[in-house]
Amino acid sequence: MMLNIPVGISDFAEIRQRGYYYIDKTALVRELLKTTGTKVTLITRPRRFGKTLGMSMLAHFFDIRRDSSRIFEGLDITSEKKLCKEWMNQYPTIFLTFKDIDGLNFLAARRMLQNRIADLYNEHSYLAKSDKVNDNDRKIFAELSDIVEGRPTEDLLKTSISTLMKMMAAYYDKSVIVILDEYDVPLAKANSHGYYEEMLDLMKTMMSMALKDNNNLEFAVVTGCLKISKESIFTGVNNFTTDTISNNRYNEFFGFTQNEVEELLKRVGHTEKLDIIRQWYDGYRFGNMDIYCPWDVLNYVMKLLAEGETKPGNFWEHTSDNAVIGEFLERTDFDVTEKFEMLLNGGYIKECVNENLTYDFLASSEENLWSLLYLTGYLTKTKEEELKAGDYLEERQTALKIPNAEVMDIFRKSVVEWFNKKSAKSDRRELFWAMWNGEEELLTELLSDLLFDTISYHDYAESYYHAFIAGLVSNAGYIVESNYENGLGRADVVLKDRSKRRAIVIEVKIADAEDMMERECIDALNQIEEKQYARKIERDGFRTVIRYGIAFYRKECMVRRG
Repeated sequence: MMLNIPVGISDFAEIRQRGYYYIDKTALVRELLKTTGTKVTLITRPRRFGKTLGMSMLAHFFDIRRDSSRIFEGLDITSEKKLCKEWMNQYPTIFLTFKDIDGLNFLAARRMLQNRIADLYNEHSYLAKSDKVNDNDRKIFAELSDIVEGRPTEDLLKTSISTLMKMMAAYYDKSVIVILDEYDVPLAKANSHGYYEEMLDLMKTMMSMALKDNNNLEFAVVTGCLKISKESIFTGVNNFTTDTISNNRYNEFFGFTQNEVEELLKRVGHTEKLDIIRQWYDGYRFGNMDIYCPWDVLNYVMKLLAEGETKPGNFWEHTSDNAVIGEFLERTDFDVTEKFEMLLNGGYIKECVNENLTYDFLASSEENLWSLLYLTGYLTKTKEEELKAGDYLEERQTALKIPNAEVMDIFRKSVVEWFNKKSAKSDRRELFWAMWNGEEELLTELLSDLLFDTISYHDYAESYYHAFIAGLVSNAGYIVESNYENGLGRADVVLKDRSKRRAIVIEVKIADAEDMMERECIDALNQIEEKQYARKIERDGFRTVIRYGIAFYRKECMVRRG
């Protein structure tokens, strides 16, 4: 069955009006209204888990300017007749997303924020002509809504949300519901580009003016990726509650549950793909519930409908900044090699998680970086029943693991990229001298030392050692051919120096035990001769072709020259 899959569409009304497939999350309204006395609710989830769509749905439900009965028709929340009568389209509502606020410097980012505020004000252009609105506020409105000529001061920007709230409350004679989406994106971008303090001052004052002791506020819902410490940005905000991925209250409303994925696959007639989707896109643990990444599931299903049989793809890595993994690996003051190896081989590590972070101190400690990987979805919580027999968690500790095959792929690519960069920056003159001069004992020593400093994955599979050798010899001015077609088979690595008409052929083997390494080296050299890996290179005019058989056992290696 063909379904209209809404990939990249986060406007609730557009999805409903155009008949796109929608997994019903409207029960979020019911859950939210159980605690109307809570003035501010902060919900944090990783990127691409449906926060913006969820907030758009809330805005369309509450906004007094709309008649949303048709787009909510048939959805879960409409069964609550009394609740809908009291709340649906009954309150002035501000919906503002900060997800696109970015800039290489503070002025550029502030300009983007100014434009977004101008768009918001123009959505409420009716206020500019109303006699219910204060004359001074109308002047401020004119300045903030002018997207072309307007040059509002920073003070006006800081008060822009609270000013709009005051005008809306006066116009409707009702307090205002405020929905702020991805509040921490401007801070994350500012931290990356070096203007964190300026952006923090702007955002902190804007939030404080809108949310702290504001009589015009009915309640607010704020979403983000991280729970920035209350002292840093939400200072003094009353009745403030948070729901992170460690909590249970809103866990089913962001991301897809097992039943929702099964129903989707049933609708498209591909229930046989459940195991693949579970392996690649499931595994996130929000509270006590397993959650699928909706972005990945929808992208895969859309590709499945368009192409038929298709392999799972890595859709998440292109939407998030994976630099945090590389940054972690490059920290020489943290010894995380063994922990990364444990994760990359499907195990778990036990770490203290700090959910109250600030962007300017994210990299200040190893604990903060593990916490960041957890809160942003690169790691997830291990279930108690998955802990090893006799293992236990100390106070504040959380058992963390890589959630699924997709994120595992991101980790492995990050490790390979880190190792290649590290190799390119290192002094490899002694290594290459030993390789070109056939110094097998020196090569054995050098490679063993380098191997000890790397991060292994695939449980020491041949592909890991292959990538290790290829990474070492890359970007050094030579031609490197990995798994190159030569003779009767495929050599693992070929290194060519055209200027001196010389080459190296390397065949890699894995030994089952340390005392088997010598035999594996011999087998590797025999394979080079039997498969004629070097013969074609010699026929191409290379006068010298050196053969190496390299055997590995865990983090030890042996090199023998043929």
